[in-house]
Amino acid sequence: MPAEWLAPLNKISESTLNAVKHLEVGEESAGQRLDNYLTKVLKGAPKSLIYKIIRKGEVRINKGRAKPETRLALGDMVRVPPLRLSPEKTPAKPSRGLIDTLSSAAVYESESLLIVNKPSGLAVHGGSGVSLGLIEALRASRAQPGFLELVHRLDRATSGCVMIAKKRATLKYLQDLLRNEGRINKSYVALVAGVWPKKRHLVDVPLYKREARNGERHVEVDHLNGKLSRTRFSLIENFGDVSLVEAKPLTGRTHQIRVHAKYIGHSLIGDDKYGDEQLNKRMRSYGFKRLFLHAASLEVPLEDGTLLRVEAPLAEDLINGLTRLRTRNEYL
Repeated sequence: MPAEWLAPLNKISESTLNAVKHLEVGEESAGQRLDNYLTKVLKGAPKSLIYKIIRKGEVRINKGRAKPETRLALGDMVRVPPLRLSPEKTPAKPSRGLIDTLSSAAVYESESLLIVNKPSGLAVHGGSGVSLGLIEALRASRAQPGFLELVHRLDRATSGCVMIAKKRATLKYLQDLLRNEGRINKSYVALVAGVWPKKRHLVDVPLYKREARNGERHVEVDHLNGKLSRTRFSLIENFGDVSLVEAKPLTGRTHQIRVHAKYIGHSLIGDDKYGDEQLNKRMRSYGFKRLFLHAASLEVPLEDGTLLRVEAPLAEDLINGLTRLRTRNEYL
């Protein structure tokens, strides 16, 4: 293969995009989803364009068609069609307030792994109209950022534990664990509609993700086309019209907790995509003005054989809202 076909990762200029390119997947991208890889490589390309060229078969892996969720392997050849993109904008810089927030958000850090308590409202990475995400802010705010890559995602509205690898080997190790059910234990806290039954509840229904042309995702229960999805719920506290529950996703599907909770009649408070609009409006008076879903803890077997357990405390707004609910119930 001609050497000039191999464009270096993250160094594709506007002029080079006017011809078909073949990119070789290196160690830093092995195991990554195709859509995430293209977002990283095609600086400035909107997600709608990325999903369009994948859908039309213009992007090929080893000469074959692929899907957005296809995982790349070391040495794969990715065909990128000719594209004309706007010149890359100067990267946004995190505000002093965001830097201060993130400086106190770390719940664990070692030479190879950083775990932060992500605030709600902050995307994990930029894109789709978001100029700055958690990972970009961390890179920009550190004097010596070195290698920093997201191990997994949280929705923008979801708060709590996010793992960031500081070494390539750690990134691959943790992503391999995540693909195997039960290796990394995640525990979420959620406020849901209705009275939750006291017994532990396992929801085991397949989920299917639909991608809109603009990259927006909508997930639904689909017994024919969906993928295996399992979430274990248990009651923490009942408040009458709402309940506080623990949710443990045994698989890692997009919007899994939110859609599984809705499926059994207990949609999440503050969920503007799958939730109960009237109940959400009523709960705002108690201070719940955003999605109540928090990644509260992680149990991770480290490479040296030790088991790491970390916890991320609830944000003050959620704690205050729960206090108001308890006070209300005392007078009912």
